[in-house]
Amino acid sequence: MKKLILDLDTGVDDALAIAYALGSPEVELIGITGTYGNVLLEQGVRNALAVTDILGHPEVKVYKGIEHSRTTDSFEVLEISKFIHGDNGIGDVEIPDSPREAESESAVDFIIDAVKTYGKDLVYVPTGPMTNIAAAIEKAPEIKDEIGDIVLMGGALTVPGNCNACMEANISQDPEAADLLFRSGAPATMIGLDVTLQTLLTYKETARWRDLGTKAGTFLADMADFYIKAYETTSPHLGGCGLHDPLAVGVAVDPTLVSLLPINMKVDVDGPTRGRTIGDETRLNDPHKTMKVALGVDVPRFLDEFMTRITTLAQHAG
Repeated sequence: MKKLILDLDTGVDDALAIAYALGSPEVELIGITGTYGNVLLEQGVRNALAVTDILGHPEVKVYKGIEHSRTTDSFEVLEISKFIHGDNGIGDVEIPDSPREAESESAVDFIIDAVKTYGKDLVYVPTGPMTNIAAAIEKAPEIKDEIGDIVLMGGALTVPGNCNACMEANISQDPEAADLLFRSGAPATMIGLDVTLQTLLTYKETARWRDLGTKAGTFLADMADFYIKAYETTSPHLGGCGLHDPLAVGVAVDPTLVSLLPINMKVDVDGPTRGRTIGDETRLNDPHKTMKVALGVDVPRFLDEFMTRITTLAQHAG
């Protein structure tokens, strides 16, 4: 069985990603590492603990990561993030704080220890900035050859970014960290806006969760409805909300959900294209491709698996 680590800035789609992982019998979620982005680190850790509790899995440990990018001394949540995810990150839905606290071990050390323990059976899924995994690779460079896979939500190769014409939001938080990961030689699969914006959740689906009559189902429905409503303003042409982070988990569980382009990647860190995820021209002719980029997705199959797994989980969580 695959062992999974989720690295989250726990906003709405991160919480849905947790639910997808917990609802997938093919994987064991061995831990969540916290980062910043949709919310501050402390809020994201609080959310991860509370969400795993309400979904019936208080055994999942949460670890605090690095609270800002490699090139800054602090981090402030953008107003657009608050609009999309709510002030508390989970659609302003109130759920009880967990009685648990984050583990004393740092996220970076936990990542390294997990690679040493599980090796190729470990899949690491970062759905925020790549700050924690970049720091882990710097501290223990050998893990890039020992880890099973890294399936990241971030970037955009064939479509515009959602911050500007070039840059996607997760990459924008720490382009230097993403560039380090992309050039490191670690096996990585990029699940970018090319595919995540094709996977849409609507009020029709969230009504199924609310109709369960469980606390978990009501929480998921209320939170996702907030997210869909925000998308009605920011992206009215879509007709729903993008399932960004859950798709990364879906691919970690079942890589056949997407079609993949093997390519060596880099991230621009200077000039007007800062934050752009693009092929690395210096490794264009290298026969060994360390990365894959998702270009197509089996939308009906993914949405069916997404709804089946999360609905079953919410029903049993009570």
